[in-house]
Amino acid sequence: MELKHRGPDWSGLHHQDNCFLIHQRLAIIDPAYGDQPLYNQDKSIIVTANGEIYNHEQVRKKLPNHKFRTHSDCDVIAHLYEEHGEDFVDMLDGIFSFVLLDTRDQSFIAARDAIGVTPLYIGWGLDGSVWISSEMKGLNDDCQHFEVFPPGHLYSSKGGGFKRWYNPPWFTESVPSAPYDPLALRKAFENAITMRHLAGTKAAEQWGTQLHSFCVGLEGSPDLKAAREVANYLGTIHHEFHFKVQDGIDAIEDVIYHIETYDVTTIRASTPMFLMSRKIKALGVKMVLSGEGSDEIFGGYLYFHKAPNKEELHLETCQKIKALHQYDCLRANKASSAWGLEVRVPFLDKEFINTAMSIDPEWKMIKPDSGRIEKWILRKAFDDEENPYLPKHILYRQKEQFSDGVGYSWIDGLKAHAAEHVTDKMLLNASKAFPHNTPTTKEAYYYRTIFERLFPQNSARLTVPGGPSVACSTARAIQWDSQWLNNLDPSGRAALGVHVSAYDPQISTSSTAENGHANITV
Repeated sequence: MELKHRGPDWSGLHHQDNCFLIHQRLAIIDPAYGDQPLYNQDKSIIVTANGEIYNHEQVRKKLPNHKFRTHSDCDVIAHLYEEHGEDFVDMLDGIFSFVLLDTRDQSFIAARDAIGVTPLYIGWGLDGSVWISSEMKGLNDDCQHFEVFPPGHLYSSKGGGFKRWYNPPWFTESVPSAPYDPLALRKAFENAITMRHLAGTKAAEQWGTQLHSFCVGLEGSPDLKAAREVANYLGTIHHEFHFKVQDGIDAIEDVIYHIETYDVTTIRASTPMFLMSRKIKALGVKMVLSGEGSDEIFGGYLYFHKAPNKEELHLETCQKIKALHQYDCLRANKASSAWGLEVRVPFLDKEFINTAMSIDPEWKMIKPDSGRIEKWILRKAFDDEENPYLPKHILYRQKEQFSDGVGYSWIDGLKAHAAEHVTDKMLLNASKAFPHNTPTTKEAYYYRTIFERLFPQNSARLTVPGGPSVACSTARAIQWDSQWLNNLDPSGRAALGVHVSAYDPQISTSSTAENGHANITV
């Protein structure tokens, strides 16, 4: 039961012939009767699903001739399949991964949500069996080969392969030209929040009507100070959690086990989120809202200051969104699910993304001389003089990546700790020890050693992306500024000439992509 942490409320099993459907449930909607696996009326179709279907009530109304066994949001999956066959996944609005067994012809399908907010892996045994799991650790003992199940795809046993079901206009990466409408952008985000709220559920009722907010950091960190001010301004019941550098270091192995990556920036950011999620769940909370995705959609990372033109900026945002499932979505879901906590991400609402990605990217270009900082169009959409959402200096605060915002000594402490465990000789011979995605810093080497001990299979190391990065850039965006080649580190402080507390140029670390926002529950 290696995945029991993801759903501590219920364990369910359906076994038929050579097929097993196993589910660990975190009960939010219909906690009394929505146990999984779920069935259609005659039990010929069986589903096990991870996630939330936000439009389940609307879907039920479109299926008047169907009789549902529960009020679970995921109950609609079997009935949509029964009505429409395999071509129904784009009718779902939510975050989800599911497997569906059709006993009428002994076929099955599996699918993953548009962006890959919920994790999913697929593997194959030596006997030709197919295995599907929310986490890699559910496959590594039984599969000859396994890999990441691609977001926005469906796997069909009838067709014997994948097909893409999610094909939004922005996916072609062609440059859009729609004018910027701040009110339309704000409305799209408000709709995304409304779709994800918890009204009418037991998880919401325990808190009453007042909003609760949460933040984590080292004592005196930038994020703690800003979050405290926002909470006072909005009148939320605020929960501030502190940790020490050693607390985070002590948790690193558990973090790598749960997050299933050796990516430097993901581990840096996952650790404080992992520690915070444990404390949030201890308060009895089951669901939070979090801000993953906004920097990818709006070009919010500090390296976007160097984007040479709107075409390059738009291409970079498209590629960043497509890779979210390997980085921020992986972190947000697994760091919280380790403690049985669900994270919902309104910025990754399909309609909101379509709205934001249809805007002419010229509006996303950062122009400090004109007062346009990173994510300016998002900030401006909520800059209401009559009914201000936030204090001006907070609304227009410089981007601070999560692993920086929790306190600069966090990353510095990680580097120092890694230097105590990885010698110069070990790093010099890193390509022999790790020929794939060879670590280039002692910090990266340290994480990789732990990962390989936990997940020694070749398939496991291939699930993790690689490549150089500055301030969470892709490898190609490093070309935007020649001085970045000597300062490769995914921290926002590597954005020389941009971050107010930039690194000394000779300090460097390793690769990839991150984001971070204080988590808020409703």
